[in-house]
Amino acid sequence: MTATPILARARAARTGCACALAVLALVAGCSAEAQPLPSNPPAYTAPPFPAQAVTIPPNAPIPPPDAERCANPTASLRPTGEGKSARGKALDAIRARGRLIVGLDTGSNLFSFRDPISGVIVGFDADIAREVARDLLGSPDLVEYHTLSSAERIEALKNHDVDMVAKTMTITCERRQSVTFSTVYVLAHQRVLAVKDSGVNSIEDLAGKRVCIVGGTTSIDHIRQIQPTATILTVPTWADCLVVLQQRQADAVSTDDAVLAGLAAQDPYTTLIGGSISEEPYGIGIPKGDDDLVRFVNGTLERLRGDGTWTALYNRWLPVLGPTPPPPTPIYLD
Repeated sequence: MTATPILARARAARTGCACALAVLALVAGCSAEAQPLPSNPPAYTAPPFPAQAVTIPPNAPIPPPDAERCANPTASLRPTGEGKSARGKALDAIRARGRLIVGLDTGSNLFSFRDPISGVIVGFDADIAREVARDLLGSPDLVEYHTLSSAERIEALKNHDVDMVAKTMTITCERRQSVTFSTVYVLAHQRVLAVKDSGVNSIEDLAGKRVCIVGGTTSIDHIRQIQPTATILTVPTWADCLVVLQQRQADAVSTDDAVLAGLAAQDPYTTLIGGSISEEPYGIGIPKGDDDLVRFVNGTLERLRGDGTWTALYNRWLPVLGPTPPPPTPIYLD
């Protein structure tokens, strides 16, 4: 009499399990039918180019080489020897204002960039500007930095928006028609940056490729002259070039090795390839007519070369370029 309810409960349990398994199978089958494999893979949308990007097609007309337009662009005005006591219209205006206004690029790693911890603008160019302020105003902190793109440097000097530009600015004959330069304070070399193992190992490999270069720089014409079949993509900043290289929107970046080293330091998957394309002598840009400031800046550069400060700054910011060279030898017009 007592076995019958037990057997009944066991049969009910087996029936319930069977029903549950059947429901799970049905659900699994429905799920498989409800989620068929897509007939077409999702479309890939390429990221947009940076704002103000411009493409220069292969074999576009190339201006004549800059060397044909003047003989000695790096010669500058000799310091007066008066040092901190030197006077002049531009110098007196800066002293009356109480600060030195300097144009630079806050996105140029190693040369002028904002320290992520302190928020202070630091780098080789920034420190050169601070040394000028030290000599002129008595403190390296009396500097007001204005961020400029490469294409804005000349106009900012012509309009006297800044007292000087310290922004990896190559001295050229063409630029000397609009502004004045100090003596050379860094001698860089144009090279190429590419992604490792990308197949780009030399300037010859850029044939038919896309090369990113910042607008308003001498690097554009050099690449167009040496590799005319390359397409040039110009953008406002070198940070933009690094982004398009990482997104495979460009095959390489080309400019001075000093700038490229700063980009490579931010991305270990990139590397400098090939030898020097051209020499790039950097000078401090100063408005035409401000000869007293030119001579003063050259006096500061003389001090930096002589007291070891130039070497200390180079060792601090630019050791990735290799062994520390001697400071560039100045050439004077008078």
